[in-house]
Amino acid sequence: MRLHFWPRTLAAQLVIVTAAALLVSNLAVALWFTRGQQQQTETAVIDRLVDRTISASTLLASIPAKQRTPAADALSSGPWDFKVHRGPAPFADMSPQEHALASRVEGLLPKLKARRAVLVAFRRPTAADYKRRPNTESVIEVMVPLVRGTQLITTFYHPPPPPWPVQSIVGAVVAILMTSLATALVARRVTRPLSKLATAAGEAARGGAAPRVPEEGPSDVRRAAVAFNAMTDQVARTMESQRQLLSAVGHDLRTPITAMRINTEFVEDPDTRERLTKNIEELQELTEAVLSAAKGVGWEEMRKVDLAALVESVCTDLEEMDKPVHWTSHAAAPLSCRPNEIRRAIRNLIENAIAYGKRASVHLNAMPAAYEIIVEDEGPGIPEADQERVLEPFVRLESSRSPETGGSGLGLALVKAIAHGHGGSIRLINRSEGGLRAILCLPRETAAG
Repeated sequence: MRLHFWPRTLAAQLVIVTAAALLVSNLAVALWFTRGQQQQTETAVIDRLVDRTISASTLLASIPAKQRTPAADALSSGPWDFKVHRGPAPFADMSPQEHALASRVEGLLPKLKARRAVLVAFRRPTAADYKRRPNTESVIEVMVPLVRGTQLITTFYHPPPPPWPVQSIVGAVVAILMTSLATALVARRVTRPLSKLATAAGEAARGGAAPRVPEEGPSDVRRAAVAFNAMTDQVARTMESQRQLLSAVGHDLRTPITAMRINTEFVEDPDTRERLTKNIEELQELTEAVLSAAKGVGWEEMRKVDLAALVESVCTDLEEMDKPVHWTSHAAAPLSCRPNEIRRAIRNLIENAIAYGKRASVHLNAMPAAYEIIVEDEGPGIPEADQERVLEPFVRLESSRSPETGGSGLGLALVKAIAHGHGGSIRLINRSEGGLRAILCLPRETAAG
């Protein structure tokens, strides 16, 4: 499942990861030191427990029996409680840890007392314990023999560990904030040129003139900006060179075509003259298509238009030329685009549908993020294997379309270039009821320039 709360920008991710790493490291260090401090405290408590038990038992064994209970009460203070016990032991079974402490105490007792068992108990506090010592986490009891039939029970009421000091918490928070701020500054220095680089690359991908990227930031990012600027300059020079070449060829072809057209008038045989005229017209159409392609896309300024009105005007112009076009009216569809390019793309799609599919049905589909201009015909359609290939320049599918209408093979390629120049796309789909559906998709948010 995708984490919806995870930020999408690199700067925010760096800040969050750094702050989380610092928080985890601080918690780990705090837990490590707390654990070590607790172990040291436990060792110190056991040492004090053994020392006080041995000292108290030695003292109480040396005084008269009647004075032992008052003396034990006098020794009791704080978390320590001493009690003289007569009779059977209140606890007997011991764990390995309790056995180890009992053996340690036995080793420090006088030999006569060491012959008798020392009992140790680690237990949870009871209600009576909480009543005597409210602030108790655990209880340790050690019973050692005083004289025959009398034992000393030393009880230690272990308090809970102290809470983390406020100074440490404040220090950790300040460290996290300062580190996050430093990370944000570094991330901004890295991500700002990367964001400009991504914007420029997106503009180039949409067919526009990519702006130069500032060559700033860390050395790695700066080298990427230098390489991108060099690449875009080279691509721009190459495209301009190809455009000038095509334009020159197209213009140079116009003069001999005109001369050939004049010379055909002097051909006496009508059939020969008709064939020559037809060939010259095809050559003229091909030349105009090359010139149109040489003009390319991206030369026109973006401006806001009503896409529905633009499509309707194209359909109306073709209807006035007695072309079989049907337009389904649509509400206003504001779009920022290059209107002459969009007009040319729509006209190419409609004329293509009429040429190969008898008639064209045009309608507009408004979606939240884009508009779809849909042109449908009633022709034979295009095999799925050729639907992508037919969008390339000079590709003609006479074997699957009408052999009477070849065309130059540049119409759909120009539509594709115009669509990509606006950040959109062109799709060709065979209709289930027969015919082809061409979908020109134009995003509502397109790059200007």
